[in-house]
Amino acid sequence: MAHLDHQPASHGPTEPGLESPPPHPGGGGHDAPPPVSPRRRRPFLSPLNQRRWRNFRRNGRAFWSLIIFAVLFGVTLFAEFLANDKPILVNYDGGYYTPIFNFYPETAFGGDFRTEAVYSDIEVQCLIRSGGLVDCFDDPEGIIDAGTTAEGAQAGWILWPPIPYSFDTINDIDGAAPSAPDAQHWLGTDDTARDVLARVIYGFRLSILFTIVVTVLTSIIGIIAGAVQGFFGGWTDLIFQRVIEIWVSTPSLYVIIILFAILGRSFWLLVFVTVLFGWPALVGIVRAEFLRARNFEYVRAARALGVSNWTIMFRHMLPNAMVATVTMLPFIITGTISTLASLDFLGFGLPSSAPSLGELTLQAKQNLQAPWLGFTAFFTFAIMLSLLVFIFEGIRDAFDPRKTFQ
Repeated sequence: MAHLDHQPASHGPTEPGLESPPPHPGGGGHDAPPPVSPRRRRPFLSPLNQRRWRNFRRNGRAFWSLIIFAVLFGVTLFAEFLANDKPILVNYDGGYYTPIFNFYPETAFGGDFRTEAVYSDIEVQCLIRSGGLVDCFDDPEGIIDAGTTAEGAQAGWILWPPIPYSFDTINDIDGAAPSAPDAQHWLGTDDTARDVLARVIYGFRLSILFTIVVTVLTSIIGIIAGAVQGFFGGWTDLIFQRVIEIWVSTPSLYVIIILFAILGRSFWLLVFVTVLFGWPALVGIVRAEFLRARNFEYVRAARALGVSNWTIMFRHMLPNAMVATVTMLPFIITGTISTLASLDFLGFGLPSSAPSLGELTLQAKQNLQAPWLGFTAFFTFAIMLSLLVFIFEGIRDAFDPRKTFQ
């Protein structure tokens, strides 16, 4: 066998525009691995949703309505720090107490009773400021003015919310209730001497939370029911339609009266009943969109590829039906707020002690000599509903394919 000598590779001139790669630092003539580029972080929003957000921001009325509504709702989420008959923070004899979150008996501040301290009483305030001085029960105003403290005790202080009344605080007022707005009660008091502004703050939060819970639950149930009807069709659609027709014809007000008479009025029972009779609102819209899209080419292609029905329905078909669905949401939201206010106005809603805007409207009707009640209820509903309608009008336009892809 002939011996073949190993010849090294030629390092002659290369073709124009081509350069030989540099040798590997470790020798051996191996090429260096290509540099690994850092992985790009996935954006929070997909390109499609980014275009939708840009379209929403172009709608100035919707965008600023969202900002204003977010500020108002965010403020009311901390209603206990804005309107409360309990202090936010108490300093007593060098120690700190948070009455908003914890129960403190009067004995904790040098009093006589083991019941919760009534912080609005001048005697309790004197005990806190003086470090538990016993003479507070005789002349509390004089001790507070003089700044006297108990022997060996430190002077205390009380940090009150901007509105020192809760929604259920019965206030001592001069004259008969309802009283007109003044320096202590900026929107006056109702017919039981409760501060109207405090009830509006708590009532706004309650109405929005009730609406959010009901809208989310009714939308989920209605979208699933409409999608099943429209996608499968046939007997499934026929039976569902007959059941919905029977269910919609049920007198919901009588059912609510019967349930409240048996179980009593409560927030979650009212949510349950409202969802029970509210879910068919979206069924017709979603059903029509799925009936229209079930024979499209992309649906047939997905079926041919063996994609499951639920994946086709909720991953491929539902996004195309979102425009019609979002169009209905403003009506569902405003209808839910109106339903809550109507039931409270009729006396079949939340308990009378709850901070309800509908109950405030009822008081305005019963006390025509107190116009501040009617004006407060009207402007609260007008601002709330207008902001929500403007917001969802912008959302509807943002989801419109004709504007998203222009």
